[in-house]
Amino acid sequence: MREPLVSIITVNYDTPEVTAAMLRSLAKLTYFNWEVIVVDNSSPNHSSVGLKDEFPFIKHISCPKNLGFAGGNNIGLKFAKGEFAFFVNNDTEVTPNLITELLAHLQQHPECGIACPKIKYHYMPDTIQYAGAIGLHPLTSRSYDIGYLQKDEGQYDDIRVTDLPNGAAMMIPMKLIEKVGQMSEMFFLYYEELDWAARFKKAGYGVHYIGTANIYHKESVSTGKDSPFKTYYIYRNRFLYIRRNYTGLKWLFASIFFILVSSMVHLFKHGLKNEWQHAKSIWKALLWNFSHRHHKEPVNHSSTFTGKIKIDLIPTI
Repeated sequence: MREPLVSIITVNYDTPEVTAAMLRSLAKLTYFNWEVIVVDNSSPNHSSVGLKDEFPFIKHISCPKNLGFAGGNNIGLKFAKGEFAFFVNNDTEVTPNLITELLAHLQQHPECGIACPKIKYHYMPDTIQYAGAIGLHPLTSRSYDIGYLQKDEGQYDDIRVTDLPNGAAMMIPMKLIEKVGQMSEMFFLYYEELDWAARFKKAGYGVHYIGTANIYHKESVSTGKDSPFKTYYIYRNRFLYIRRNYTGLKWLFASIFFILVSSMVHLFKHGLKNEWQHAKSIWKALLWNFSHRHHKEPVNHSSTFTGKIKIDLIPTI
């Protein structure tokens, strides 16, 4: 069987040493027909351009503006030549059969739109982060990752349909991206892959968990754990997801719960702990949603930068 080209797309923001570790791990892969696209999301001083010295095989794209996770990956798609796109966080490291297992499943199951591997913690390699997910609760809009913090003893080495993908690692046929469209850049960071999965499902394609494929995740290297920046986008985008994907009574009850219960409780908790920057982030997230009534898809910002993007195809000197 002919081996199709897989485009590995990753986004870097001022963590070139982390991205380098991920690129080095690609040498472990037993699948060889791939290309790598590294999108520098307007890092200070374009700090990742030096990666081409060690990794001359990459396509390094310098974006003139930070477009977030969705926008950065959408930029990468513009230069991808593969039949399949593998979106992978720069703070991960691959295992030998990762591409082989995901690709084989997608080829054998045309009803699968997004294929995700088992994700384990890099610094706790026997501990699971993601083994599929239970979908967003209709009231709280919170999801639950199957296997979270459990020891990996092979209990999730199965393959199955699951509710939600994990954006740290997901493979998608390029022809389906052309059909469904790219990720929404309204989200910037967090919830964009969940919104994308909802669109795939509406088009008739499922999300599948492939427990025979593994990847290790360092998690939150670029955004920082529990930072006000992270708090803002999680709260802003959870409400944005509700507005874009819920209708009728489900939309009404979820919106009321989010505004009057979830947000207020966490505002109070952060206030008690004198975490005023986090409280301010939640308030700003609410105000953003109240001031942005139009939540349907605008023109993606990445499309406006096509002529301004710098592509480094040869090693730097």
